[in-house]
Amino acid sequence: MQLETYISDLLYRYDCVTIPEFGAFLTKSVSAKVHESTNSFYPPKKVLSFNEQLQHNDGLLSSYIAEVEKIPYEVASQKLNKHVKSIKSYLVQGETLTFDNIGELVLNAEGKIVFDPSYHINYLTDAFGLSQFVSNQVTREVYKEEIETIENVIPITVTPEKRKSRPYLKYAAIAVLFLGLGGFVASNYYINEIESQNQLAQEEANTQLDNKVQEATFVIENPLPAATLTVEKQQGNYHIIAGAFRVEENSDKKVAQLKALGYKARKIGVNKYGLHEVVYSSHVDRLEALKTLRDIKRTHNPDAWLLVKTLN
Repeated sequence: MQLETYISDLLYRYDCVTIPEFGAFLTKSVSAKVHESTNSFYPPKKVLSFNEQLQHNDGLLSSYIAEVEKIPYEVASQKLNKHVKSIKSYLVQGETLTFDNIGELVLNAEGKIVFDPSYHINYLTDAFGLSQFVSNQVTREVYKEEIETIENVIPITVTPEKRKSRPYLKYAAIAVLFLGLGGFVASNYYINEIESQNQLAQEEANTQLDNKVQEATFVIENPLPAATLTVEKQQGNYHIIAGAFRVEENSDKKVAQLKALGYKARKIGVNKYGLHEVVYSSHVDRLEALKTLRDIKRTHNPDAWLLVKTLN
């Protein structure tokens, strides 16, 4: 039984995954951090812990095993109980249990389980695509501002002059006004006449164009043959997940990368967390899907996992 795979799948969705009669793996969200001395930026994440006191069977893990393996819930519970007895015996013998992408478990001198979490994977779905990075130190220079002395401006006193009365300018202004009105009337008449002529010419051109179009005959020789494309549609309820992305553009890039490697990659939609899921392939047969998943985890991506989902 690939117990660590089932637990890992559930830790993306739930904050507590309980192994009946053994203990529970817990997650706690931690905000993004900045290390001032090293200028390192750490994205938000979920921190894993283990609580040996939480052993009550809430049915979550057994239900998921039954769903993935297509077996009754009672059978899944029996398989889980048998596996728990096996890992307990390993711990009693002093061995260290390693759960891939989760952490290591070992008994201390007092017989208590000590958990050492793994930091290879971030179970916070909102942080997909974010990784740790180091930024160069920013140095700032302070420039002294020079203050310039503002000189006082001496106000200038303007003394108005007395102008002589010139009555003949009044009559000149009246004459200019009449000339302007006459020019305005003549200009409007000329513009209206031009617009009328342009409208008549445009109507005549439109009439001739309609006649030419009605008389024209179009003949298409040697038409192109119809193109036939055969598209293979993937089917099946077993999907091998390559990743889930908050930004759809990143999911498109992932599909292109996997297709370049020969996988039948595609997007299967947006999950309930708002992430665009990308799969290596989809399968009808469960055993075939599990075999392909093992090959992918061994040769390409150890973080790949199996999703059982019926697509519309």
